[in-house]
Order: sequence, then structure tokens, then C-alpha cells
Amino acid sequence: MAVYFFYGDEDYNIELEIGSMRSKLNPDFLSMSYQILDNPEFPELISAIRTTPMMFGDMLVVINAEGYFSGNKNWFEDSELTEIEDALKNNPESLNIVFVVRLPRNENKKLDSRRKLYKILSKFNSKEFPTFKTYKTAEIASWIKNRGKSKNINFTDDAIELLIEQIGNNLREFDGEMEKLKLIAYPQKTVTKEMVKDICISNQDLFNLTELIMNGERDRALLEFKKLLDKKHPLELLSAIQTMIRKWIILKVKSTELSSMELSKLTGMHEFVVKQTIQKLKKTPLADLVKIKENLFEAEWKIKSAESIDIISEVECAIIR
Repeated sequence: MAVYFFYGDEDYNIELEIGSMRSKLNPDFLSMSYQILDNPEFPELISAIRTTPMMFGDMLVVINAEGYFSGNKNWFEDSELTEIEDALKNNPESLNIVFVVRLPRNENKKLDSRRKLYKILSKFNSKEFPTFKTYKTAEIASWIKNRGKSKNINFTDDAIELLIEQIGNNLREFDGEMEKLKLIAYPQKTVTKEMVKDICISNQDLFNLTELIMNGERDRALLEFKKLLDKKHPLELLSAIQTMIRKWIILKVKSTELSSMELSKLTGMHEFVVKQTIQKLKKTPLADLVKIKENLFEAEWKIKSAESIDIISEVECAIIR
């Protein structure tokens, strides 16, 4: 088999790649053939990469190695690194070893290529998984098309355009929406723009709801919230609204310091949407955004801690406070 080195700030693509490898293992022996280790010390690491799979077939060992590349800790002596490299070069035929380093999203951090471990791992099947830039819509569109094919569905060009406008570059969210759109399109296999409009909540939908809240139009805000419940579970809506408000706060604080392209990278929002949102937020006090975020966070905490069992009412109370 082989040794792999996956790194980058697009953790969802890394997850999909490892998931594809895992799917090829014998499902009857997964508990023995699939292993995940988090920054193991040398004795555990060398034992894992020297493992000889038994009768249950191929084996996959995933080593989360973020710790090896952060801070100043000296994880391995030179003699240990030599032993690690030798073991990787001579790994058993039926063993896949994957070293994974997930970088913080949208922080433009890079691995230190001067580290000896990096130099060793980069000799093998090394692959970077960067986050798609929001302004590189062609790359995101290509990903959507390929991911759709894996689910046996395809998209019209205007459907893809609308998805990107609404979601930005969040691949995990794209995947979740695809599952819903596949059901909507059945028995057909083509997703249209109209289907995207029907099932996916747009930034504009969320903006409208939050704008009503900030303007004190509580009745209209509650009506808008109830409409959106047809598309999303209340906790999904709560999370989406909080995410949007967090991005708004970033835009309010940073809009005078950073360009729209830099803000797009920072928030994961399409650059066109960034420009529109900044204009719409001009009359909105930062303090009001922070207050709304606090109310919604409190509602989420009560729901998840089982302090509140009526999810919809709890979110509605957070909206009208």
C-alpha cells in the first residue's frame, strides 16, 4: 500500500479523501483495520506504522499530526526520525498510513517546511487541501459538479451559480444541501435553480430576518422565522443566523481596514455579497449586532443543555428580546 501526507485548511476535502480510503476496507473488520491516533509519542507512533495487518485484510492508520507542527516542542530525536523514515519506506504492502495536518481555516497559515518531519513526509504522497477562494467560483463550481456526480445528480449552471452566491465556499454546507436537493429532484437527476431557491436559505433570507430583528419589527421577524422553518430545523437556523451575525461583526470592525477581497477571504462570503452587506450595515450599530449574538448564543446553550425543551419557542424568545 502507501504512505500519505495530507495537509491544508480545507478539512472537509481531507475528510472526504480519508472516507474514500476507509470505504475500501473490509466492513466486517473495521474495528481492527481502521485506527486513528492523535499526535502519538514516538513509541506509539513507531508501533503503529510498523503494524502488520492480520487476516482481516488491508489496514488504514490515520495519524492526526497537528501537534508535531505547532509550538517549539521537540517531538522526536534525530535517531527517532531516521527510524520513522525507514519504517515508512518499508511499510507493509497491506497498510495505508496517512499523516494529517489540518490548518486553521482562512488564516493563510503554512506548514514549516524546514522541519525535519516535513521533509520526511513530503517525500511520500504529499497533497495540500487548501480552502477554495470565494472569488474563484470556477473551482468551486467544478467541485460541486464532481461531488454531484458522486451522488448521481447534476446541476444546471444557474443552479450552481445560485448555490455559490448563497453558500460561498463552505463545502460541508454544499454537501448537506446536495442531499436535500437530490430528494427534491427525484426521480429526475438534474437540480435546477428553482429547486435551489425552494430548499436553500440564502444570505438574503437570513439578512431579511436579522434586519427585521434589529429594526424592532418583532412580528414580521417571527413570521419570517416561521417561513424559514419550512426549509431548516430551528437549530440549523439558529446556527446559520449566528454565523451570519459573526460575519457581520467582522465586516463592521474590519471594513475600514481591509479590502473587499480580504474580507471575502476572512468571512468565506462571496466578494459581491461582502460589498452589498457592508452597504446594508452602515446604519446598524455594532453594539446591536453583539447583543443579538449574545441572545442567540444563550438560546442555543439552553437548548443544548436541555434547560429548554421547546426549541422553536426558545429561538423565538431570543428574536423578540
